[in-house]
Amino acid sequence: MKLKASLIQHHHQGSRAANQQYIADQIKLATQQGARLIVLQELHDHAYFCQTEEVDHFDLAEIIPGPSSQFFAALADQHQCVIVSSLFEQRTKGLYHNTAVVFDTDGKLAGLYRKMHIPEDPGFHEKFYFTPGDLGFTPIQTNIGKLGVLICWDQWYPEAARLMALAGAELLIYPTAIGWDPLDESAEQQRQLAAWRTIQVSHAISNALPVLSCNRVGHEPSPRPDAPGIDFWGHSFVCGPQGEMIAQADQSDETLIAEIDLDRTETLRRIWPFLRDRRIDAYAGLNERFLSMPQRSTS
Repeated sequence: MKLKASLIQHHHQGSRAANQQYIADQIKLATQQGARLIVLQELHDHAYFCQTEEVDHFDLAEIIPGPSSQFFAALADQHQCVIVSSLFEQRTKGLYHNTAVVFDTDGKLAGLYRKMHIPEDPGFHEKFYFTPGDLGFTPIQTNIGKLGVLICWDQWYPEAARLMALAGAELLIYPTAIGWDPLDESAEQQRQLAAWRTIQVSHAISNALPVLSCNRVGHEPSPRPDAPGIDFWGHSFVCGPQGEMIAQADQSDETLIAEIDLDRTETLRRIWPFLRDRRIDAYAGLNERFLSMPQRSTS
C-alpha cells in the first residue's frame, strides 16, 4: 500500500492561535496534494516553554479532549486525514504529560501516546513539567494503519522503537523539538545533527519500518537574559525501511510531502529476518539499569 504523508516543520508563530492557523493552512495544502497522514512537531501550539522552570507555564496545558483537540479533530474530519498532534496535557489538577494525540480520518480520537523518556538538560527542563508516560509502547490503530508514535527524547532509545515494532506498528513517528546551543561550535552542532539523524535511521533499518521525524525550526530566545536560547535545527525527514531518504527539510519553514510504500516491510523482513533471529532467551539484562561485571577471583 502506498501512503502519502506530510510533515509540517515551522518556527513558533507568536501565539497558539497563529500556530494553529499556520498548521491549518499547511494541512489544507498538503491534503490537496494527496497527503492522508499529517505529522506535527512537538508542542506545536506554543513556544518551547521548557527552557525555564516557571509555574505559570502549567496554564498552557489542556484537558484532552479540550479546545485544541477539538480544533485538530475538526481539521482531520474536514480533510479526511490522520493528524498526529502534540499537546501539553493536563490529566488532572497538578498532573501533566507531553502527549501525542492522534485523530482519525473521521475526526475521532484514535488514541494517545504519553512521552515515556523525559529529558532534563540545560534549556530542556522537561522533568519539571511532564510526568513520564504510562500508556506503554502501544501502536495507535487508524484508518490508514497502526502508527508507532513516540516523542523526541524517545527517539534515542532502540528499546522503544523495537517494542513498537513488536506490537505491530507499521510506521515509526517522532514529533520532535531538538536544537543547538547557539554557543556550541559549528563542528559540534553538525555532530549532534548527524547523530540525531543516524539513530533514527537505524531504527528504520533494524525494524524494517519507515520513520517520520518532524522537528521544530528557528531560534527561540530564553526568558532568562543570561541564557542563549535554542536554535531548533529543523531537518525533518522521512526515510524508508532500509534507511533511504525519501524527503528531508532544511532549516526553514517547510511542509514535506513523501510517498511511503508500506508493503516493503514484508519484503525486507523476508530477506533480512532480524525479528526471527532475535535471541529472546538471552536478553534478560535489558530489564536492568546496569550490569555490573562479576568480580574476578584472586585465589
